Amino acid sequence: MAEPRILAIDQGTTSTRAVMFDARGKPLAVSQTPLRQIFPADGWVEHDAEEIWQAVLGVCRKVIEQTGGADGIAAIGITNQRETTVVWNRRTGAPVTNAIVWQDRRGAPLCAALRDAGHEGAIQNKTGLLIDSYFSATKLQWILDSIPGARAGAEKGELAFGTIDTFLLWRLTGGRVHATDATNASRTMLFDIHNGRWDDGLLALFGVPKSLLPDVRDTAGDFGASDPALFGRSIPITALVGDQQGALVGQACFAPGMIKSTYGTGCFVLVNTGHQALPSRNRLLTTIAYRLGGKTTYALEGSIFNAGTVVQWLRDNAKMIGSAAESEKFAVELEDAGGTGKVYFVPAFTGLGAPHWNPHARGAILGLTRDSGIAHIVRAGLESVCYQTHDLLTALRQDGVAAPTALRVDGGMIANNWLLQFLADITEVPVERPVYAETTVLGAAFLAGLGANVFGSLGDISAAWKLDFRATPQMRADQRQSLLAGWQAAVKCVMT
Repeated sequence: MAEPRILAIDQGTTSTRAVMFDARGKPLAVSQTPLRQIFPADGWVEHDAEEIWQAVLGVCRKVIEQTGGADGIAAIGITNQRETTVVWNRRTGAPVTNAIVWQDRRGAPLCAALRDAGHEGAIQNKTGLLIDSYFSATKLQWILDSIPGARAGAEKGELAFGTIDTFLLWRLTGGRVHATDATNASRTMLFDIHNGRWDDGLLALFGVPKSLLPDVRDTAGDFGASDPALFGRSIPITALVGDQQGALVGQACFAPGMIKSTYGTGCFVLVNTGHQALPSRNRLLTTIAYRLGGKTTYALEGSIFNAGTVVQWLRDNAKMIGSAAESEKFAVELEDAGGTGKVYFVPAFTGLGAPHWNPHARGAILGLTRDSGIAHIVRAGLESVCYQTHDLLTALRQDGVAAPTALRVDGGMIANNWLLQFLADITEVPVERPVYAETTVLGAAFLAGLGANVFGSLGDISAAWKLDFRATPQMRADQRQSLLAGWQAAVKCVMT
C-alpha cells in the first residue's frame, strides 16, 4: 500500500499555505498565496474571511493535485493565526463583517474600562491572560455591538463565532461541525483554562451569548471530515492548533522547560510548563500548549506584536531594502550598528506586547546622527527583534522558569544567520534552527498524524526533529549590557 500522506493547512496573518507531508514529516508539496491586509482606521486590522476560504481551497487543491490526488491522504490538520475573530450566519455561512485580526487595537477602550472596573485579576486567574484587545473577547463584543443586527441574530442563535480554525472547519465540513481545540479556545479571554470550559461569568461580562460558541475538543482527535465535493473524497480532519502551539509541537518541545521562539509577523516565545498552569508575575501569559487524550499541557508565553513586520516596513513602506534577504547584507556590512551614535528601532506599529502591554505606544527610530544611514536603520530593525526576545526571556526567568539550555527558533526570519548570532549574543542562550524551519505547519501535520494514528506517540515526533544551524553566544558582557541599557532607554521614549 502507498504510504499515507497528511495535508496541513497553515492560515497565517500574511499568507495562506498548504503543505503535503509524508508519514515521516517530510514535505512533498507546498502551495502558498499572500493574504491582503485591510486597515480601515489607525490601529485597526482586518481580513476578508471569504478571501481566506478561497485561498485555503486553492492551495489545498494544488498540493493534492501535485501529489497524485486525494486517495491516500490520511488526515487534515489546521493551524491558524490565533485570536482573529469571525462571526458568520449559520444558515448561509456568510460572515457578518470582515474578520478582526489579532493585531487590531479597536478594543483598547473596552479593555481600559474593564481594568478600571477591577476585573483584571479575576480574568487572569481564569484565563491566564491579561486584559488586552489582542484577544478575541473584545473583538467579538465590538462586532455584536457595532454591526447592525449582529446582537439580535446572536441572541436568536442565528450566528456562529469562531477563530480562523473554527471558520475553516465549518466550511470544510459543509457546516456540519462547529468546533475548536483547547489551544485556540484559551486565546479568547472567555475560556477557563483550569476547568477546560467556556466560563459563564466571562460570557456575561462581555455580553456574549453561549449559543455563539464552538464545542471545545482535544488538539488532536475527531473534528469530522471534509465535504467530499471539495477534494474529490471525504478526508478526516484530526487536528486543530493555534499557530504558536503548532510551532511548539513542530519543534518537539514536549519536556517541561523546553522553549521555542517563532519569528513571523510577530514573535512568540513559548516554554512548556508541563501539567502545571504557571501564573506569571511579569505580565506573561499562561496558556494551553496542547490537550491530548483529555490531559492538558500548559505553557508560558510572551507575545511580541511586530517582528517580521519590521522587515516588511523597511521593504514596502520605507523602501530601504528591495527584499527581506537584503536586511542580512546590510547588517553584515556594518562593523557596529552605531557610527557616531547607537541607533535603536522600537517597532511599536500596533503597540507593545509582553512584557509591557501598552496598546498606545507607537514606533520610533532613535539615536540618529549625520553619520547614520540606511544600513544603521535596517540593522537596528533586526536588532529590535532580538532585544524584545531578551525582554521575554528575562520575564520568564523572573517567573521561575530555569534558564534554557537552547532556544529553538522558527519562522521566516530565521534564514538570516546574522540575526541568529545576534540573538544568541544578546540573550546569552544558544540558538538552534531545525532543518525544516516551517515548524508551525509541521506541528499541525504531526498532530493530525497523531489523531489519525499515523504517528504512535510524541516520542515518534521528537525523533523526527533535526538540527540545521546552531549559534552560540560570543559577545562580551560589557558590550551586551551597554546595548541593552540603550534599548531600555529607547523603549521608555515610546511609552505613553
